[in-house]
Amino acid sequence: MKIVVLVKFVPDATAARAFGADHTTDRVGVDGLLSELDEYAVEQALQVIEAAGEGEITYVTMGPENAGAALRKALSMGGDQAVHVLDDALHGTDALGTSLVLAKVLEKLEYDLVVAGMASTDGGMSVVPVMLAERLGLPAATFASTLSVADGKATIRRDGDLASETVEVTLPALVSVTDQTGEARYPSFKGIMAAKKKPVTTYTLADLGVAPDQVGLGGAATEVVEVTARPPRQAGVKVNDEGDGGVKLAEFLASQKFI
Repeated sequence: MKIVVLVKFVPDATAARAFGADHTTDRVGVDGLLSELDEYAVEQALQVIEAAGEGEITYVTMGPENAGAALRKALSMGGDQAVHVLDDALHGTDALGTSLVLAKVLEKLEYDLVVAGMASTDGGMSVVPVMLAERLGLPAATFASTLSVADGKATIRRDGDLASETVEVTLPALVSVTDQTGEARYPSFKGIMAAKKKPVTTYTLADLGVAPDQVGLGGAATEVVEVTARPPRQAGVKVNDEGDGGVKLAEFLASQKFI
């Protein structure tokens, strides 16, 4: 069993995130980390390998040099090797371009299953997994709450607001998982030390046969035309209770059309 897990280096949600003059996310001047939703993908891949009793996991990311930290975090949890697509021309690449680059990487690898988080915590679009599956001609089972692999098939349960679905796909296939799959393991000290010795292959766009004008801001099919900072939080309304606090509270809620 060979599994490829897609991971992404994203700005820390607790840090002061910002956009550059070109309206792209600042990924260099802010602390970053492995996307939390991708940690669930790492965990599920590790569980599949553990259940099978054999196999290997390769992590794939694209991004600036410090995106290597996301690969090392994943490798410290488990797995065997990683691939980092590193090229200055990637700056500003949209989802369509990202799926192109990842597809070119996957064409160089052997795999039975591709696992991804349901979305990145910075973009939140949830479209790259299915775009990638389309490019590779793979069946896709998305938004998995559970994942199991047996007899050449991957089976997921997808939980919606009104019903749960069981979806089965024949391998090779792509699966995206949600945070409902269960907590991801913490890296052990032994795992952290071992990750430093695991191989990480670096590819440029030239290595993948991707022209610079197919990616980046110039090759993007979408454009961010304006970025507006979130307005500062306003002070709330205080209700002084002089025996009629309940009435005042109800009147306020009614004025805001909450009741």
